[in-house]
Amino acid sequence: MSSNEPSTPDPLGPYDSPLSSSPSPAPESAAPATAPAAAPSPEAQRLAGLETLLQQFGSEMLRQRRSERRWRIGFRLAWFGLVLAVAWAVFTQHGVHPAAPSGPHTALIEVRGEIAEQSEASAENIVASLKSAYEDDSAKGIVMRFNSPGGSPVQAGIVSDEIQRLRKLHPNKKLYAVCEEMCASAAYYMAANADEIYVDKASIVGSIGVLMDGFGFTGLMDKLGVERRLLTAGANKGMLDPFSPVDEKQKAYAEAMLEQIHQQFITVVKHGRGDRLKLNDDTFSGLFWNGEEAVNQGLADHYGNLDYVAREVVKAEDVIDYTPQENVAERLAKRFGASIGEGVVHAMRAIGPLR
Repeated sequence: MSSNEPSTPDPLGPYDSPLSSSPSPAPESAAPATAPAAAPSPEAQRLAGLETLLQQFGSEMLRQRRSERRWRIGFRLAWFGLVLAVAWAVFTQHGVHPAAPSGPHTALIEVRGEIAEQSEASAENIVASLKSAYEDDSAKGIVMRFNSPGGSPVQAGIVSDEIQRLRKLHPNKKLYAVCEEMCASAAYYMAANADEIYVDKASIVGSIGVLMDGFGFTGLMDKLGVERRLLTAGANKGMLDPFSPVDEKQKAYAEAMLEQIHQQFITVVKHGRGDRLKLNDDTFSGLFWNGEEAVNQGLADHYGNLDYVAREVVKAEDVIDYTPQENVAERLAKRFGASIGEGVVHAMRAIGPLR
């Protein structure tokens, strides 16, 4: 059917109708599309990479410096703490004895190992212990317990003289020697001053003698073609030199000196043991005996150990050790040398200054 009425125009326009499948043309005023960015040049890329590497290197260096600084501070604090610990241990614990109880007790002094100046069984340590024990009114008796092969006659002589002095000052306080594994040579030199000596049947006792030992290399040097060139001012300055032939005059002099020290030892034993000593040709020959034979020869008095003497002889079962106790710091100092402080200084210098 046709109609003569004019048609009504579409408000959306012929191309904007949602029913239209044709796309709308772009408006004439729209901006043109952005052109792609130009790629950086190779030189710019190298510069950017170098800058990144420099930043990473700087960060790593800073991290390492901070880590090194923390380690330096940590090491110094550790060394400082060690020095303080050693100083505290040495100055507060050396020579300190446990507090004696108010009641009666037996004072114990240990003589262990080699008798020498710097050893645990030095005259300094033993004399200090003896003085403390004799001066303590609560100590009803004193026991020196020996387990020593001997050592320096000088150190033994110092202790022997001090024992005799203290016995005169404190006549009512008895001193007993208890020999365990071994009480020989310089150890017996000390023990002979006790009021009584107690041993085990298998203890090693005696060795009343003096020796001086060494080596001679003259024959070996002749075989090797080695010439000894010894210059001295004084005819006997090179006496007993192991690389020179023995001089009979010097040998006789040394033997006379040893004999004199031997007589000092014999005098102490005779004075200490008195009529109990059954002398024979071997008594002062340097031989040693087991405890049973020592009792038979009068070198010892009875069989017994520390507990027996404290309980049955002193009549005071409580035993207090008067021996100076070497602390951990002192043992470390002796093991690694005397200059712990010097080692600390060198270590801190090697570490360098704080930054």
